[in-house]
Amino acid sequence: MTVACAAAAFSPAAQADDLTLCWAAWDPANALIELSKDFEAKSGHNMSFEFVPWPNFADRMLNELNSGGKLCDLMIGDSQWIGLGAEAGHYIKLNDFFDANGISMGDFIPATVTGYSEWPKGTPNYWALPAFGDVVGWTYRKDWFNRADLKAEFKGKYGRDLDVPKTLAELKDIAEFFQGREIDGKTVYGAAIYTERGSEGITMGVTNALYNYGFEYNNPNKPYDLDGFVNSDGAVAGLEYYKALYDCCTPPGSSDWYMSENIDAYKSGQVALQMNFAFIWPGVHADPNVGGDKSGYFPNPAGPGGHFAQLGGQGISVVSYSDSQKAALEYIQWFAQPQIQKKWWELGGYSALRAVVEDPGFASSQPYAQTFLDSMAIVKDFWAEPSYASLLLPMQDRIHKYVIAGEGTAKEALDALVKDWKEVFEDEGKL
Repeated sequence: MTVACAAAAFSPAAQADDLTLCWAAWDPANALIELSKDFEAKSGHNMSFEFVPWPNFADRMLNELNSGGKLCDLMIGDSQWIGLGAEAGHYIKLNDFFDANGISMGDFIPATVTGYSEWPKGTPNYWALPAFGDVVGWTYRKDWFNRADLKAEFKGKYGRDLDVPKTLAELKDIAEFFQGREIDGKTVYGAAIYTERGSEGITMGVTNALYNYGFEYNNPNKPYDLDGFVNSDGAVAGLEYYKALYDCCTPPGSSDWYMSENIDAYKSGQVALQMNFAFIWPGVHADPNVGGDKSGYFPNPAGPGGHFAQLGGQGISVVSYSDSQKAALEYIQWFAQPQIQKKWWELGGYSALRAVVEDPGFASSQPYAQTFLDSMAIVKDFWAEPSYASLLLPMQDRIHKYVIAGEGTAKEALDALVKDWKEVFEDEGKL
């Protein structure tokens, strides 16, 4: 039975429960509140929501899980938490529930199943239902790109049209072209990129360069073999590229920027290009200053070592400490239905259900829909090991010190990161 049949099987509960769903505080969460009114009406259960701003989301929610807290019945946890959620017993395994209710992982975008649901990776062991597909991409000022004077000047300088960049090198050229330029009486800058130090920001940014220059998390043929992969010549060149992009082409004072700061810079007309997760695109399109035809969207450009983009997004899990697991599973059963997933996309949620994104009308349903599809086809993700937080902390530190503070060389930063990560895996007994 497929999720289409699961829809017919969904029926009101005999007893009403109070459920709390935990997620990050951002626009999609508001859309989920609206969407969930249908669940409350059909199930009889009452929904509450606990949303935490992104910079504090991981600390707050991982502390909740690690302490066995009962605040959350449902958790839309970040993709990198899945290993911890499974191995520490925070999430219940969903295979039997999926089988019993006709929910097939084959009905979802494969990258989201691997990224949000599976642990161990590459095995059919599921701990979450793909809930929100997301990926780092780029927004650009289409109206600036279309100005005849700027098009002519750019072509004269670079010998090609001012258009969506196909490579990271072309992206840097465009950012340099706009850096410090005066447009409509205002000084503008090239690109807003992720530089945030405190949580995960600069890691979610720099990986879009590292992957495309040849960085690998480990030897594809020997797990946890790091030397020569994390700090390969390609990885070093990718890190040098990201620093060069930061040095040449970002606004003054952008040394600690993540999602919200990049959105603010773009909407206020400070930058020509913005790196950010795809979740922001509905808000950009609707913005009175930069929305509609003024903005366009493109996937992270290719580099000399490949073409990838950093995966974002989350799956929805049932917390094992919940006293309302049955009602929480009913929510997942309801959420998996194709008609609910279609409405989820219409409200601004990025459905990962193939019946929605492979519909012939999907690509033209929004100006950013095709870019979302193209981007989801090239994703890579950070470690999803149970030691995720211990792996993230040194990467934030090593990368920020090199890119922003200018300490040492790219090779020294990545060599040090290899040493840090080896210590984590040695402590876990994996090395």
